Amino acid sequence: MSYFKGKLGIIRPTFEEYSHRYAVQEQVCFWPDNDNFQYSAQDLIYFFEKHPVDNLILINPDNPSGNYIPKEDLLKLVNWTQNKGICLLIDESFVDFAEEKDNTMIKTEILNSNPHLYIMKSISKSYGVPGLRLGVLASGDVQLIEKLKKDVSIWNINSFAEFYMQIAEKYNKDYTLAIERFKEERKRFEEELKKIQGMRVIPSQANYIMAEITNGITAAELTRTLIIKHNILIKNLFAKVNKDERQYVRLAVKSTEENEKLISALREELDEV
Repeated sequence: MSYFKGKLGIIRPTFEEYSHRYAVQEQVCFWPDNDNFQYSAQDLIYFFEKHPVDNLILINPDNPSGNYIPKEDLLKLVNWTQNKGICLLIDESFVDFAEEKDNTMIKTEILNSNPHLYIMKSISKSYGVPGLRLGVLASGDVQLIEKLKKDVSIWNINSFAEFYMQIAEKYNKDYTLAIERFKEERKRFEEELKKIQGMRVIPSQANYIMAEITNGITAAELTRTLIIKHNILIKNLFAKVNKDERQYVRLAVKSTEENEKLISALREELDEV
């Protein structure tokens, strides 16, 4: 983020680490004008045409809303930012969970023809290996890549992570199958959540689901009750989405057994209110 200069476009609510590393007075925030926090590439183009920026950050799928922009539309945003001279950083850490096939932007032809484009991806999200601290930055901006290489630690990957990368290719078929099973479970989980009174579910293409608590209980109260009474931790989104005192939480999509445990606890705490 230290290499970006000028105004920075941010979509809210979102993953905050990028904006935390940029001057607040230089940020231009776009809030989707709907209850599901959904937006398209055209929505972003329309907004930032009226509110010009020098750089734009996009998490796709976004966090915590799970909003997803299809690759074809994303390429339109890439072309628009190129024409406008805007640096575009896309974080696709959750893209493996999206329904669309072949959705990654890490393609040589895309990167080489768009040197203003930077793609970030955390390996830990989809592979479930956060302790390895693995990630990727890809861009056709060769000069910036060379500068970044000089800035990173000399030993920027440990032996455990290196070994993981060496064996990961052996399990591609297993990984592909696991992702398909995950998508099926996410759909089932989402449908079950919709049956719970006092909860409005927001569609997601990530490995979490955002939901609004609508029966008077606050997100803080629900989070506290679940951890103390049921030993389940969910994400209280009040600090991230504080609009009109509405209450939002984020629920991780896990195994069927774990999801059922959460559904049962939510029914107990919300349906009876």
